[in-house]
Amino acid sequence: MKPTLRLTAVLTSLLTLTAACAQSGNEQLGALLQDRALYDAVSRLKTDDRIAMYASLSGATPDDVHYQNQMAATYLQKMRETMDPDYLNRAAKIVDSVLSADRLNYEALRLRSAIELERHSFPRAAANSRELIRIAPDDPWNFGTLGDSLMELGEYSAAADAYQKMVQLRPDMSSYNRAAYYRFVAGDATGAIEIMKMAIDSGSRSPENVAWCLVDLGNMQTKVGRIEEAGKAYQGALKLFPGYHPAHAGLGKLNAQTGKISEAIHHYSQAQAAVPLPEYAAALEDLYEAAGQPEEARKQAARLAVIERMDQAAGFPANRNLALAYADRGRNLDRALAMIHEEMKTRRDVYEHDALAWVLYQRKQFAEARQASDKALELNTPEPAFHYHAGMISRALGDRAASRKHLERALALNPNFDPKQAALARAALSDVTAEAAK
Repeated sequence: MKPTLRLTAVLTSLLTLTAACAQSGNEQLGALLQDRALYDAVSRLKTDDRIAMYASLSGATPDDVHYQNQMAATYLQKMRETMDPDYLNRAAKIVDSVLSADRLNYEALRLRSAIELERHSFPRAAANSRELIRIAPDDPWNFGTLGDSLMELGEYSAAADAYQKMVQLRPDMSSYNRAAYYRFVAGDATGAIEIMKMAIDSGSRSPENVAWCLVDLGNMQTKVGRIEEAGKAYQGALKLFPGYHPAHAGLGKLNAQTGKISEAIHHYSQAQAAVPLPEYAAALEDLYEAAGQPEEARKQAARLAVIERMDQAAGFPANRNLALAYADRGRNLDRALAMIHEEMKTRRDVYEHDALAWVLYQRKQFAEARQASDKALELNTPEPAFHYHAGMISRALGDRAASRKHLERALALNPNFDPKQAALARAALSDVTAEAAK
């Protein structure tokens, strides 16, 4: 990788200071980054430039593991941006190496929590976070990773306590965006949106982190039908971080919901070109069908199978978004159920229960589906899909009152929450209403 001029200037300064510190006997090379202006310059470098910089610094100061840890942290950032599991594996390899030499290296232990979260090893991440809280009770990072783990495990009260402690210790983008997510899952969409705006206003040196929060904000607004505001959030994310795939996906969803099929295909194609996620292929399959392009739709259907093989090769045998894509289309249901059961070994949040409910419904296991759906609805999370699924399950069980209630709720949140599924919801509601009137 050819360094940019900005990277070259920053790296030259760092290496010069490193040599000076070595000559003076200063072993605290991490203090080099305490110069505020220099730190700001480093933090604003593009992720690839930061990787190149830390590679050079690690080579120049091999005995200082701080730069190795920073390299691992930057690999994690790159993984977030690209969803490429190879960056996660690189980060894990560095952290494992550091801890094999010094099992109490605190910086590496913190990174291990993040790695376990990305691997969906939520019980391990929770245990590691609790141990680090014992060591450093005033470090907000550990309360964040603990809360994240507990959210995925469905332990919401304990997650709320962890997030509250994080906000108390450091009210910033990192803590506010977690608090917003909790509030949304707990049923308070209005409060969640306001707190997410606080997170965005707090700012970050990383454009991707701000873009992430803008996309989360747009997603919340989309789910409760605040379409114009959601569009502004997604556009803001793209302006801040050009090419950002979840922002393109958000705009694709909004365009699909408003019947702008060609625009929706464009944005989802942009997202898919960056990262081949199953939800992108599933959306494009539906969009190409709506556009009268069956061959392109078939290509996207085949892509879902390719994604599954890629996940397995990367060590991720379970993917609930892929399982939901299969369930929406009524195919590969045995495989979809196996993926959900595998993931529920370490992930038991309301989203997992909803995915289980929908797969079971498509398999015509209606009683079991209702049990899972009831778990998904326990917090009254404002997810239109949750209520749509519950409404269809109740209808299959002959419970017209519950079916009508949930279908109405789904369409009240966002009448076009999914172009294909919302149409099915409206048809089912019409049928249920007509049946009740007889």
